[in-house]
Amino acid sequence: MKSSLLLCVALAISLGLVLVAGYPRDPEDEEHVLVNNKCQCVTVTSKFVPSKENPDEEILQRNIRILVPLKARENISDPLSPLRTTFVYRMTDLCKKCDPVEIELGGEIYKAQQSTSCDEPETCYTYNRDKCYTTNFPFLYHGETKNLQAVLTPASCYAD
Repeated sequence: MKSSLLLCVALAISLGLVLVAGYPRDPEDEEHVLVNNKCQCVTVTSKFVPSKENPDEEILQRNIRILVPLKARENISDPLSPLRTTFVYRMTDLCKKCDPVEIELGGEIYKAQQSTSCDEPETCYTYNRDKCYTTNFPFLYHGETKNLQAVLTPASCYAD
């Protein structure tokens, strides 16, 4: 419990140095979503609130919501792998934007992305519902063992 509290404090401190922009959840809500990483179950939001010391001044408040999946496996595609006991959250990884965007410079259009580490695989602590996960398992049939493939996320593996 102490380690998870320490993790949240460390994230909050590092987050204060990293993030400044986002998009609002609701047009009338002043809270902005900075990070919504479904793979690692993290949502980071920010909003301006009145300062306690000076009510005429607003300060930026950031909220970090981490959902820890209790039965997550080291390898989420292998139901027989050991339970995950370590969860690592790096703000630089959570905040990276790998989708290229088109920008115009000097009358020409270029594609750019905001991160240089997009080729590295992302560690997921839960299933990405848009991705199909499968695993192989041994199946004994009439004394013969065959390796069969099983679907772990049927909704994303089969078309409607």
